[in-house]
Amino acid sequence: MANSVVKSTEGAGALPTPSVPPRKSVTGTRLWVAVLFLLPALVLLGSLVVYPIGYSVWRSLFDADGSGFVGLGNYVDIFTDDATLTAVRNTAIWVAVAPALVTVLGLIFAVLTERVRWGTAFKLIVFMPMAISMLAAGIIFRLVYEQDPDRGVANAVVTSVHDTFSDASVYPKARPNAQVSDLKASGGGSFTTSGTVSAGSPVLLPLVGIAPNKLPGDPQDAQGAPTGGDQVTGTVWLDFRLGGGGEKGAIDAREKALEGVKVEAVKDGDVVASATSSADGTFSLPAEADGAQLRLPGSNFAAPYNGIDWLGPTLVTPAIIGSYVWMWAGFAMVLIAAGLAGVDRNLLEAARVDGANEWQVFRRITVPLLAPVLTVVLVTLMINVMKVFDLVYIIAPQPSQDEANVLALQLYLSSFGGGGDYGLGSALGVVLLLLVLPMMWVNIRRLRKERQR
Repeated sequence: MANSVVKSTEGAGALPTPSVPPRKSVTGTRLWVAVLFLLPALVLLGSLVVYPIGYSVWRSLFDADGSGFVGLGNYVDIFTDDATLTAVRNTAIWVAVAPALVTVLGLIFAVLTERVRWGTAFKLIVFMPMAISMLAAGIIFRLVYEQDPDRGVANAVVTSVHDTFSDASVYPKARPNAQVSDLKASGGGSFTTSGTVSAGSPVLLPLVGIAPNKLPGDPQDAQGAPTGGDQVTGTVWLDFRLGGGGEKGAIDAREKALEGVKVEAVKDGDVVASATSSADGTFSLPAEADGAQLRLPGSNFAAPYNGIDWLGPTLVTPAIIGSYVWMWAGFAMVLIAAGLAGVDRNLLEAARVDGANEWQVFRRITVPLLAPVLTVVLVTLMINVMKVFDLVYIIAPQPSQDEANVLALQLYLSSFGGGGDYGLGSALGVVLLLLVLPMMWVNIRRLRKERQR
């Protein structure tokens, strides 16, 4: 019976094997179709990225005009030339300082704007510099850091604060008339009479070096000091008048008084009395000044405080980093605020219920939860500062540009800015690429971890 069943089954034949359709991707697209659509992008990627990288590596092995093979000579020059070493050092400063500052400011802004009603308006204002090109931002901050307080905003603020707590000189750059005056330079910008003075005999202290129409306020005409008495009197005035004329060393009509000049009586190096000239230029010292020398302290003639040399060799790199922070703080704030919006508020409230203060909640809950976003912002900014060029080129004046030099600027100067050394420029480009690769690896690794989740 079993044999007959087997035979009947064999006679009927086995069931047909179903045909397997061509393999498709998850989205249902055939492989050749996907390759066809990716081909234009691959061609562009190869022509605009892969080929330039390969050619730069090849070109970096040749000399300036490409006629002689120098091997790794250009790379040796990078780490032996003073200008290039300065660029490497400044780039390291940029990478270490600028991204950290921007990320910290963005974190602070993002957290604080959640607690105020006008947080959206504040975010808009902070983010607005992102709409400005690097070139325009460089021009703006070149004016902000201008040395002249009448033009530079930074020094206008600094000088205003300084002058609030420190008295400015009365008549900067004023000096005695050497031809007729008994006043001689005595160090520290001060002037002292070579002889002594006597009570009852007025002392004449003529000064020059200031245009009459540049005197502050509305100066009065100079007057002679009264004679007699037991006091030492005298007059401080501008021994010059518009149109010329008059006698040098004498108080002539229409010559202006110098108000507010400090006069000191000095005996054996010690100040025994002092006075300040009045509106008509006269001053009066007590009887203790009899037989003393008169000194006009240097504080009367010191040049006005003009603020900080922001673009000098010492501060030019921090100043430019400040402009970068102004531009990119809004970028960091927006990204971190987006990450903060996804933080579970129950965790924050639970920490507060357990007795944590706001600083502890921020440090132990908020920052750890925002760590992935902070990493993205920090790495992105580190890649960005590697390529910084516009701000340094525009803001740093020519005398200070060498001190503010960075790798991207050095690449431009070596190749196109008058250097004409395309071999060294290509080597600098390769070095920049190698410096960026670790940060790209961090980003790729992070993206893979997120996919696995």
